[in-house]
Amino acid sequence: MQTSLAIPATDSDTEGGRPKTYVAIAGNIGAGKSTLTEILAEYFGWAPFFERVDDNPYLSDFYRDMNRWSFNLQVFFLSSRFKHQKEIEAAPAAVVQDRSIYEDVEIFARNLHDMGLMATRDYENYRELFSIMTGYLQPPDLLVYLRASVPTLVRQIQARGRDFESGIRIDYLEALNGLYEDWIDRYPYPKLVVETDTLDFVNEPEDRFEIVSRIESRLYGLFPVRG
Repeated sequence: MQTSLAIPATDSDTEGGRPKTYVAIAGNIGAGKSTLTEILAEYFGWAPFFERVDDNPYLSDFYRDMNRWSFNLQVFFLSSRFKHQKEIEAAPAAVVQDRSIYEDVEIFARNLHDMGLMATRDYENYRELFSIMTGYLQPPDLLVYLRASVPTLVRQIQARGRDFESGIRIDYLEALNGLYEDWIDRYPYPKLVVETDTLDFVNEPEDRFEIVSRIESRLYGLFPVRG
């Protein structure tokens, strides 16, 4: 079985008969979104857009005091991702994005409100801002959802060793997973759900080849997502 992931010879997806492609990687904290974004960017030659984590000025404070910093954090993520969305639409070639803008409101802000960690007026204000922003945007050509159980998430969060993530609670991850399942069922655009509990696309070449092949088939196979 072939497991090589050499970058194809074409310079961009706008050449060789392939249209410009926009793929977004969705999933809970620790699901492997950034790693898969890197893999796809290298394999296809796509431009990667990563979620702002290491330089996020609110994350450490948020994990120490979610009630105080939830609204600030979500507005920061929303504005950052909206900027990425405009850059993605203006990009001349294909792109892959680490987390979609839809997850901000459908998963994280909603969960904070449900847990009583974001005031209703702040949540409603946030949703209104989100609605205005997304009215100007196009959805991804394909959304790849990395489904992972909480034990898998915990193991991968611990493996990457970010200090500010050490205080994440199990019930917080469980609540996010529940909202992800509700959202992905309702998501109206092309999507691919990948079960990651039995895949190790970080360390195993065969698993990496499998997930890349599935994405390539959905985008460029006999029945691509553009129909």
